[in-house]
Amino acid sequence: MARPDLTVVGAGIFGLSIAWAAARRGARVLVVERGRIGAGASGGLVGALSPHAPEQWNDKKQFQLDSLLMAEGWWKAVETASGRFTGYGRLGRLQPLADAAAVEAARARAIEAETLWQGLATWEVTRARHRWAPVSASGWMVSDTLSARLHPRRAVESLAEAIRGHWGRIEQGVESAGIVEMLGEEDGPVVWATGVDGLATLSADLGRPMGSGVKGQALSLRMDMGDAPQIFAEGVHVIPHADGTVAIGSTSERDWEDPAATDGQLDDVLARAITACPWLRGAPVIDRWAGLRPRARSRAPMLGEWPGRPGQFIANGGFKIGFGMAPKVAEVMADLVLEGRDAIPAAFRPEANF
Repeated sequence: MARPDLTVVGAGIFGLSIAWAAARRGARVLVVERGRIGAGASGGLVGALSPHAPEQWNDKKQFQLDSLLMAEGWWKAVETASGRFTGYGRLGRLQPLADAAAVEAARARAIEAETLWQGLATWEVTRARHRWAPVSASGWMVSDTLSARLHPRRAVESLAEAIRGHWGRIEQGVESAGIVEMLGEEDGPVVWATGVDGLATLSADLGRPMGSGVKGQALSLRMDMGDAPQIFAEGVHVIPHADGTVAIGSTSERDWEDPAATDGQLDDVLARAITACPWLRGAPVIDRWAGLRPRARSRAPMLGEWPGRPGQFIANGGFKIGFGMAPKVAEVMADLVLEGRDAIPAAFRPEANF
């Protein structure tokens, strides 16, 4: 491969998505990964692509809406290029409502959604009569048509194969020192999409805390729910996947001893999921996962030029919404890095974390 037009460090969801967006535009792309594809938070199980509530609108919610709306076509292009299924399906989401106050608030959000979601998706308060409806104390639930599912591990592997099919190169198992040695002025711009480790490096470089890792735990059950919508209840995500599994997660832990270990907190997540969805009882657990998710100090994705390092860029802080944000993150970063067009919201810039 000739000298790359773009080097991306990190083969998680942000790094691979940006590399794919650049490769589709004809750029020669090199992806460098210290571990393996999807080794960090992108190798999890859940895959919930779901929106924030349609209220108190801001740039983050608009960016997320744009990304969720473009996701179906974007992931279809990945599947076509790679020949591998990503597990994407826009099948909606059900959320039970606890009482009359919750029902009233949800109906107000439904009115907001009519305008904010531009008629392209709905947020509806309906009776809890769906076959897979969660237990609802009020008898009512929210059903939205914007939420989608994606299988995280299948998605990153599909992205990697699509990049290779567009003459991109992915190097795995490269130590940090080796990554630095691989990068020269002739290699074009560099995007650092290195997750929790990247936040630590950025914090040290800038002399201020820019973010940290938050541990999450999730599990997978063997149960085929077909094309059922995902569920959010009891603070837990229940995601039916197309491969006959159901993913359940997750915890948000600021303190831990072993970031890769599962424990009793995950048992509690499963218990809450069964309380909300009793038909899950008895389904065998086939996988457990724990890992650190990169959370920027601002809680928004961190995108833009690395302060003080011309030609180097940051894509980090996906935290819980990285897969849902990935299509638009990829396109705006490709716009910026390859074409000099900057459409990154102010709230997403590294400086927003100062």
